[in-house]
Amino acid sequence: MEINIIHEKKYQQFTVVLGEEEAELAYSLPAAGMLDFTHTYVPESARGKGIAQKLIEEGLRYARQNGYKIQASCPVVKKYLQTHPEQMTD
Repeated sequence: MEINIIHEKKYQQFTVVLGEEEAELAYSLPAAGMLDFTHTYVPESARGKGIAQKLIEEGLRYARQNGYKIQASCPVVKKYLQTHPEQMTD
């Protein structure tokens, strides 16, 4: 399954279109230089296929490339970072 992630800056989210449904990783910019991942959603029909992980990896890549410090209000992102501490930015 090919996963095409779209960064919708206007809506502050990374999105994967899955037919009529969407998976998303939402974020906010609570302070200068800070990116907070606030919400992850994958429709039930698409769970267990690694979509949330791909969204998180893309969000972290974007944060690193743009010099953001990361905050994870979303428990899914927080758990991912606990198991992949190398993904954290300074």
